[in-house]
Amino acid sequence: MPLARLRRFSLVVLAFLIIYCVPIQADDATATFPLKDIKPGMKGEVYTIFQGDTIEKVDLVVIGILENALGPKQDVILVQLLGEKAEHSGVVAGMSGSPVYFDGKLAGALSLKLGVFTKEAIGGVTPIENMLSVNDAPVLPAAGARAATSDTGELGYAARVPLPASFAAQSGAGAGAGEFLVPIETPLIATGVYPDTMAQFSKQLAGWGMSMMAGGTAAASPDDARLKPGDMVGVELMRGDLTITPGCTVTTVEENGKVLACGHPIFSFGSVSMPMARAHVVMTLNSAMASTKIISTGGTIGTLTQDRVTAIGGQLGPEPPMIPMTVSLVTPTEKREFHFEVIESPQLTPTLVALATYNGIVGSTAYGEGYTLQLDGDIQIKDHTAVRLNDLFAPSDMPVATGFFVAGSVQGDFARIYANPYEFPHVSGIHIRVTAVPERRSATIENAWIEKNELVAGETVAVKVQLRPYRGASFIQEIPVTIPAQAARGNLQLVISDAETVNRTTESAAASSQGQLSGLEELIKLMNRDRENNRLYATLLQPTATLLVEDKIMPNAPTSEISVMDHRQNSGAVRVSNQSVAGEWSVEMHQVISGERTLPITVR
Repeated sequence: MPLARLRRFSLVVLAFLIIYCVPIQADDATATFPLKDIKPGMKGEVYTIFQGDTIEKVDLVVIGILENALGPKQDVILVQLLGEKAEHSGVVAGMSGSPVYFDGKLAGALSLKLGVFTKEAIGGVTPIENMLSVNDAPVLPAAGARAATSDTGELGYAARVPLPASFAAQSGAGAGAGEFLVPIETPLIATGVYPDTMAQFSKQLAGWGMSMMAGGTAAASPDDARLKPGDMVGVELMRGDLTITPGCTVTTVEENGKVLACGHPIFSFGSVSMPMARAHVVMTLNSAMASTKIISTGGTIGTLTQDRVTAIGGQLGPEPPMIPMTVSLVTPTEKREFHFEVIESPQLTPTLVALATYNGIVGSTAYGEGYTLQLDGDIQIKDHTAVRLNDLFAPSDMPVATGFFVAGSVQGDFARIYANPYEFPHVSGIHIRVTAVPERRSATIENAWIEKNELVAGETVAVKVQLRPYRGASFIQEIPVTIPAQAARGNLQLVISDAETVNRTTESAAASSQGQLSGLEELIKLMNRDRENNRLYATLLQPTATLLVEDKIMPNAPTSEISVMDHRQNSGAVRVSNQSVAGEWSVEMHQVISGERTLPITVR
């Protein structure tokens, strides 16, 4: 090739690189295109990935500006994507955050799409001015980086943005759902999660705007942190033997390592501290209803610090700590153990832990429906007593897997811990062991009686309880009950029941739920006193007042003591019940007990 011609060719190549590569370079002073200069009919481009790590350019044209669409001074740029891929795929789940440029200057991020079944690839763009303000939002200090807050300091993200009739006609949108812009779905990529688990928990996660789907993981690479606009990034909610990672597209990467992505929130939690990972597009799955990117996650590259109305923001570098979690499933033929790490989030951790527990149960080939499940374990909390997890769960006639009851119990305990009004609980470890017994161990209380109803203090009586097991003959279980010396004289009630009835009767749950304790440690003590499903209980109740003072239960409280408590400044931590527990007895049954019977007795 002649030298002159070679030079001309080199200049053409250089011009090509300048035109097509400059917009997607990381730059601490990225040139931006102001919203005020954007007019209908302007041509621009959006950069995104359809497969692998190759960032592609898609042409677009501006339809108009939707003023205050997301709230005061929160405008949206309405655009139409052009070209063969846009016509084929439409606006794809996972495109959120794809940078939009006019004249080589960053104007914002693609963040919304037009309804479902829409023939035209219509999208909404979050202006870059609104996204950049995320970097100025306060970041939680290290000591409280995982504080229980969902206050974003901004308006909540709109679920639907109505499209003006003039724009609807111009964009070819039909009537009904097509007249609304909705947030582009955030793919929630799950690996190591069984289809049954997805079916059980997808509705809970869908409440956060997440669409759970199977994905994969990729080996970590030194290049993972070399992000540029248009790349994919994920937020690690859980990792290990299973991973759960929502993913979207990077909008900007500054030289100081600050990253903006999505163009809308993931959860709207405000200040957060979650691991940020590199993500890769395996393929784009095209659908007439909702096309989506199938994503795999790579190495951890930093920390997500902001989850705001107009973008998510993070910092490349060190990752935040996660909670180590172990789930063991023991069956008659095998033991399987799974190891995870999970984020600490008051809103998400209870669901994620329940999901991991359920996934561990159904993951054994030796497990099947009809098994009774014994739950054992603990929740380690920094500077506090561990929360004990002990209970028995039997199959029921409802179309719900037994493992789901176990998972729900664990989820409920976490919800109680995080909902406490005293302090943020820093969970340091989770250990769960589930033992599966291949039979249905359950029994219902049919009847109960004693030989005589008039007793004296100190006397012992055998309470006979008739129970009917699942598909078995009724049998009699005795509970020896000794009337306490301090029991009130007169008419009392002897309640024969399951654990739930006793927990409800003692009102410990009511005391903890109303914030009437002195702190988290007292709540944990109450939780650890909860009765177990596999025991049969006899509770003697008398018509005298009980004082519930923090985590302490004070039966037979005299009127004078109640009056003193009422006048104390901290009487908000005191609750009065019109019944007292004179005594409680139980026997272990090795099966789940349900039901209750009340026996009237007279103490002379």
